[in-house]
Parts: sequence; C-alpha cells; structure tokens
Amino acid sequence: MPALRFLPVSLCSLFLVSAASLTFAGPPFKTDDPEPVEYLHWEFYIASMQQFTAHETGATCPHAEVNYGVVPNVQLHIVVPFFYSHTTEGTHYGYSDTEIGVKYRFIGETETMPQAGIFPLLEIPTGDEKKGLGSGELQAFLPAWVQKSWGALTTYAGGGFWYNPGAGRENWLFTGWEVQYDFSEVVTLGSELYYQTADTEGAASRGGFNLGGFVNVSENHHILFSVGRNIAGATTITGYLGFQLTV
Repeated sequence: MPALRFLPVSLCSLFLVSAASLTFAGPPFKTDDPEPVEYLHWEFYIASMQQFTAHETGATCPHAEVNYGVVPNVQLHIVVPFFYSHTTEGTHYGYSDTEIGVKYRFIGETETMPQAGIFPLLEIPTGDEKKGLGSGELQAFLPAWVQKSWGALTTYAGGGFWYNPGAGRENWLFTGWEVQYDFSEVVTLGSELYYQTADTEGAASRGGFNLGGFVNVSENHHILFSVGRNIAGATTITGYLGFQLTV
C-alpha cells in the first residue's frame, strides 16, 4: 500500500462511559478498510481514544495494538487497553477489555472493482465492569468493508452487527463512510460520516462525523489523529491520537 494512504489498521473496542460508547474501528476513524497488513509485516500502535460529554469523560490511557500479516490477505489483530473513566459515580483507571480479531480480504482491488474484506472481532471481558472499565460480557463485531482508490483519492465504507449481551443492552448495527486525499507524501487528510442504532434499552440511534488524517514522519513512523462529534442529541466530542510503527 503506498505510504500516502492509510495503512491497514483496525481497532473496534467498546468502552462504556455511562450509556455512551467509545469506539474506533480503523484508526483514527470509526469506519474501517478491508486491506490487511502485508504478508510477514507488522504494525505496532501506542494511542489514546477519548470521549467527552458535559458530565463524563472516558479515554484509553493508553492502548497498544499489534497487527501481523500471517498469510497473504489475512491479518491477525490484538488490542490491550488501559482505560480512564470519570462519571458522576466516580473516577476509575485500570485494564479494560481485550480485543482479538482476524481481517480477511477476499476480493482484491482492480481498475474497475473495489477490494472487499471482513474483520470479525471479539471483545474479551478482562476489565472490571463494576468500575466502568469493561463490559462484563463477551462481545462480538461482524463487519464487512469495501475500498476503492483513484490516484490520490481513496474512499472506504461498510458496517456490521454488534453482539452486545447483558442486562439493559441491545445488539446494534454500525455503518460508516470515509473519504481521504493524499495532499503530499507526508500528509493525508480525511473525514467520515457514521451511524449506529441504539446499544442500550431506551436509548436513541445516533450518528456523527470525524475529521482527521495522518502524518508520515518517515517510511516506518506515522502519527494519526482525529476529532469529531455527534450530529444530534447532547454534545459528545470524540478524539484519537496515536503513533504507529510499521515493520
């Protein structure tokens, strides 16, 4: 994948901040792409996701992510997060839920056809639910993603089904669309729109947008960032800042 484009990454951990969820799938965005890490190559991340409302704050401080191209078109994935939660019920910090997954690209991109892939994820309940550091249940995300590029312009989109068990919770759907442009060999900027159905009983569906991109400090070192907010309802600000090493 050319250095000008978003490197294949994926992070879709679900952290609970009261009734709101903090999720990013394809750093620095919620929407992901179908392109796995190249065969026998690695990606390492140290990053933080943040979510702010009028009375609550949640953030990974930090989370580490590792992706490995185990065979052609297949990527193994793990996220190990530490989470900070501040709500009206108190402030907590500790290890949160562990994420594992496998990304598989089953259609390669051509001049006329987009590439396509799936990326099933499991959220293992290793965090303390009572302190707001985890879900307390095994969760799963089953998405499909497509991507197409035209020179410096790239777009990808898709979505999937979240299995979200537990008292007062609902299974939910997510969909998103991202567009990005390579302004130079150093800077790429992009934006996304996303929508998800309610994940708890009595909650409303919600959507929003994010603006962000990445900076190629060198061939192997990259800085990723984004900021966004919801479109309807009480104001919720989200952000992402991370460092990526590719090998």
